[in-house]
Amino acid sequence: MRLNMFIFIIISNLVNGQAIEWISFEQAIKAQKENPKKILMDVYADWCGPCKLMDKKTFQNPYVADYIGEHYYAVKFNAEGNETINYYDNTFKNPNYDPIKKGRNATHQFTQFLGVKGYPTIVFISEGGDLITPVVGYQNPQQLELYLKMIKQGDYMVFSKPDDFEKYLKNFVPKFKN
Repeated sequence: MRLNMFIFIIISNLVNGQAIEWISFEQAIKAQKENPKKILMDVYADWCGPCKLMDKKTFQNPYVADYIGEHYYAVKFNAEGNETINYYDNTFKNPNYDPIKKGRNATHQFTQFLGVKGYPTIVFISEGGDLITPVVGYQNPQQLELYLKMIKQGDYMVFSKPDDFEKYLKNFVPKFKN
């Protein structure tokens, strides 16, 4: 019986792919120096329903998890947390953070710096540490696939007008399954 359970667990892990290895922003910036990869930063809030749904439905999708693991450093950043962030010789904090407060809290200075206005927001950062773009709102696996591949491949760099993205979107054929 135990052997059957063990085999079931092993097979389930193989079928379900790997989980995303979330690291801190500081770890990602450091890792970029040794092995350059873009950063995918999930900016979330503890009280945010769509953030929790994205964790469950999108980030646990094996196609999404495998693609992110191969091509990005994955960072989770609590937009209302109290973590200290050092970025381009600037230190960002959340001086109004209240550890006792339930639900919404003060917005972190780094969240404001990134220009994040809603949650969830996925922020893409280049291999050199520069901001590429934020993607606001819940993304299902196929919607996120578009951005993951477009940014990984550098296709966004040839867009010169809004119509260029619309054409790209129209021609994009998602391959990730639910």
